[in-house]
Amino acid sequence: MERSEWKIAKRLYFSQEGRSRTSRPAVRVALGGIVIGVMVMIVAISVVVGFKHEIQRKVAGFGSHIQVVNFDNNATYELQPVEVSDSLLQKLRGLPHVKQVSTFASKPGILKTDSAFQGIIFKGTDYWDYFAENLVSGSLPEDNNEVIISTVLASQLHLTIGDAILCYFVQDNLRVRKLYVSGLYNTCMSEMDRLFVLGDIELVRHLNHWKASQASGIEILLDDLKHLQEASDRVYFATANRLDEAGNAFYTQTLEQLNPQIFGWLDLLDMNVVIIIVLMLCVSGFSIITGLIILILESITMIGTLKALGANNRFVRRICIYEAILLVGKGMLWGNVLGLGLVAIQYFTQVIPLDASIYYVSYVPMAFPWGWLVALNIGVLLVSWVIMLAPSAIVSQISPARVMHFD
Repeated sequence: MERSEWKIAKRLYFSQEGRSRTSRPAVRVALGGIVIGVMVMIVAISVVVGFKHEIQRKVAGFGSHIQVVNFDNNATYELQPVEVSDSLLQKLRGLPHVKQVSTFASKPGILKTDSAFQGIIFKGTDYWDYFAENLVSGSLPEDNNEVIISTVLASQLHLTIGDAILCYFVQDNLRVRKLYVSGLYNTCMSEMDRLFVLGDIELVRHLNHWKASQASGIEILLDDLKHLQEASDRVYFATANRLDEAGNAFYTQTLEQLNPQIFGWLDLLDMNVVIIIVLMLCVSGFSIITGLIILILESITMIGTLKALGANNRFVRRICIYEAILLVGKGMLWGNVLGLGLVAIQYFTQVIPLDASIYYVSYVPMAFPWGWLVALNIGVLLVSWVIMLAPSAIVSQISPARVMHFD
């Protein structure tokens, strides 16, 4: 029985003979509403997920996903040292989802040239992969007298590769170091680019009179940010009951805890996507209702004939719902093709630019979050199914005697 209902629905939907001049464009508009709704939702999700991934990657480049520091530290960059043993590093490297473990040391300072000065954070590190990716010119430091600075800072202080700069470090006594610019980097994170100067970790150890085993902390990069909470818990339990050689306790911080403002801002993007999806579902829902009502009104004589021949309301309603499924299916198909096509074009060509000083990226970032996209399509289908039920109920009110005409 259902097979015959499906055949009738396909014949009614694809047949152009019974379509009036008014209903044809109306059905096309309804179809267009579904296509646009699905396309906009796909693009919106891809943009937001891509943007969040890109910002998270940039922030992690400056401070990793997880930091292990001295428990007695305050909220400054002048961090108390911890003794980092090889056994602790090996233990952390063996944890699931851990990609990279390295030590770092940071110290506030002031860069001064003949014409300007700027407060900075000097960060000594032994992991350079992220800054190697974002190096614009020059090379990474090869000794503890060389540093890399951002293009923002270089422009502000009128510096170029090979220039010498004086860096003042304030501690018990004012200490000055002459450093040389070996390279320029640009991550488009203007606030952080302006703040961080990168060099060899041994310089900070020398300034602070630390031993070779001492550092401001340990930085841990993960293979995927979705494992952040799980990995953070594992790192916590690996260090919580452990003291270094000087009796210092360890404290674990995640990327989100270190940068609450940035991640709070990213959370607002999720709300924007929810609003867009709700609006587009309303547009698609209205299009589905409009298209289905038009299809029902066009087929009203046929519905009366089927009822006169003994078809019950359930049989006729199924025909109407199958017609709506064809309309929604066609709209979703083209919406997915156009949406994924636009995402792919931007993903591979980066043709749409952005102001990096405002958005922290120089182009609209895209991603292919297949799980979210599959869930979106399933959600649209479920919402569409519920919406279909209301217009299809009209058929139960159709009386054969009223709609059938005899010449």
